[in-house]
Amino acid sequence: MSLRAEAPPATTRIPRFTRAERWVHRTTALLMGVCVVTAAFLYIPEFAQLVGRRELVVRVHEWAGLALPVPVLAGLASRAFRADLRHLNRFGPHDRRWLGAALRRDKRGQSRPAAKFNAGQKIYAAWIAGATLVMVGTGLLMWFTHLTPIMWRTSATFVHDWLALTIGVVLAGHIGMALGDPEARRGMRTGSVSREWARREHRLWRP
Repeated sequence: MSLRAEAPPATTRIPRFTRAERWVHRTTALLMGVCVVTAAFLYIPEFAQLVGRRELVVRVHEWAGLALPVPVLAGLASRAFRADLRHLNRFGPHDRRWLGAALRRDKRGQSRPAAKFNAGQKIYAAWIAGATLVMVGTGLLMWFTHLTPIMWRTSATFVHDWLALTIGVVLAGHIGMALGDPEARRGMRTGSVSREWARREHRLWRP
């Protein structure tokens, strides 16, 4: 009789994101990060003093902002990415139940039914997509100053600055949620998640 302890059974993993989907997420996150960091150096006096070439920071900020929609547009070539967009665009009764539980701070799994994406992720995706389009549009109005009246440019600057602050807060919340869920991060990093996690967090998902 062997005295060696038996190894625990390997955790079953299931595919969640394809390489193309992970590429879209990473590239978008990188461009968004560049926009946020350069914006901080442009608008926060304490950071602005650390930058010797402000004009270069402005150009990096502008081009990173213009490139933000590119990864998503390129990702449309992926069937899996298009399928995920359809999932994100559907809001059903279980999503309303998930939101209600979230507002009540009810963290029980049975109170928060979710398919591949939960209601919070769907709302975040829709909001950040809309905010990105508004930021690109107002940024263009600020960049090409000779094409629009001064009232348009002033309004665009106001919207751009305050929406940028809001995006920073929302992104901080998004990162905080990701830090609190190692398995979700592993899924985005490797493309697969444990079956136990999927059953617990996304019990309506049928991979």
